[in-house]
Amino acid sequence: MSLPDDHKPLTILIAADTYQPNINGAAQFGLRLAKGMTARGHDVHVLAPRGDKGGPFTESRPEGTVHRLRSRSVPTHPYFRICLPWEIKKHISMLFDRIQPDVVHIQSHYMIGEYTLYEAVKRGVRVVATNHFMPENLAPFLPFPQWFLDIVAKNSWRDMGKVMGKADVVTTPTPLAAKAMHDHAFLHKVLPISNGIDASVYELREGETVEKHTFPTVLFAGRLAEEKHIDVLIDAVAKTDRALNVHLEIVGGGEVKPALEAQVARLGLEDRVKFLGLASDEDLRTAYIRADLFCMPGTAELQSLVTLEAMSAATPVVLANAMALPHLVREGENGYLFTPMNSTELAEKITKILSLPAEEREAMGRVSREMVGKHSMASTLDTFEGLYRGESYEDHAV
Repeated sequence: MSLPDDHKPLTILIAADTYQPNINGAAQFGLRLAKGMTARGHDVHVLAPRGDKGGPFTESRPEGTVHRLRSRSVPTHPYFRICLPWEIKKHISMLFDRIQPDVVHIQSHYMIGEYTLYEAVKRGVRVVATNHFMPENLAPFLPFPQWFLDIVAKNSWRDMGKVMGKADVVTTPTPLAAKAMHDHAFLHKVLPISNGIDASVYELREGETVEKHTFPTVLFAGRLAEEKHIDVLIDAVAKTDRALNVHLEIVGGGEVKPALEAQVARLGLEDRVKFLGLASDEDLRTAYIRADLFCMPGTAELQSLVTLEAMSAATPVVLANAMALPHLVREGENGYLFTPMNSTELAEKITKILSLPAEEREAMGRVSREMVGKHSMASTLDTFEGLYRGESYEDHAV
């Protein structure tokens, strides 16, 4: 396999089974990666499913050249689409002929990632593979009993190992995610690399003023999906002292929204829980800055970009003690962890922070902002650029 030259701009092919306009961490990372590498002078191509019916097409976008493949809807998912191997393999091969990539970076072990990797290996092109997946992400969309879901999860991990084991370097956002891949996919060299974030985006700009809410406000942002356990957060708000007047803002859309709205009505919280829907980047930024507290009750977070964004806005956090979220909490300094699914404990932690004087909450927020420093997007791009040019797992392993 030939390695890319140390100085020349690279032709980079990013293969993503979920990509903008999809709203999830993997799609967001792929977009930011493409933007960052294009800004560094590389020729970036993104291979992703098209979001509707029709054949493959190519479009020029600010983050690079995006090649969309024919895809099929999934009956149990509101927006996710899959590509069938016999409909995409020829187009992937033709794309390699056309752009001659120096390096391929796959974002999953599913159809597009899998067959792009196979094509790269066949041609001797360097492959970096990043995993953003947990089997729990799929379970809500598979209407099967738990014993069958356990079989699906085991097979998903096995397939991940089979596919990503062929890559030159395998990465994932956090050490806990790397351990899970080691334990379940039997991938013994997995490099944890943060998805990265430009924290300055979420700070107040010079001369900018954003008014805080007149009542203590908890914010959730993300997909309204079963594994996020937003129902636990709503129950927790209901359990806080009414005199504290805790409000909750929920940013995002997804399949469980109707059930959450029904829960809010059943609990009589219509005056204190607001669904903001899908928000623009600027509106989400404002929501982070205005919030007094950010909560992520999800149990399948490989990193949680939205939590990093909230922390960048100097917001205290209360997070489920699950997967990668404990990495983002210094207990009592920038927030607290709570036992997953325990709404009573969550209510206590929310109350503990929102009962503090404003200056003490602000001090916790400053710790959040300081903690984000090690997740800088520039550092993430530096690391991946090095991997693209031939650096190995051993060059970065601690």
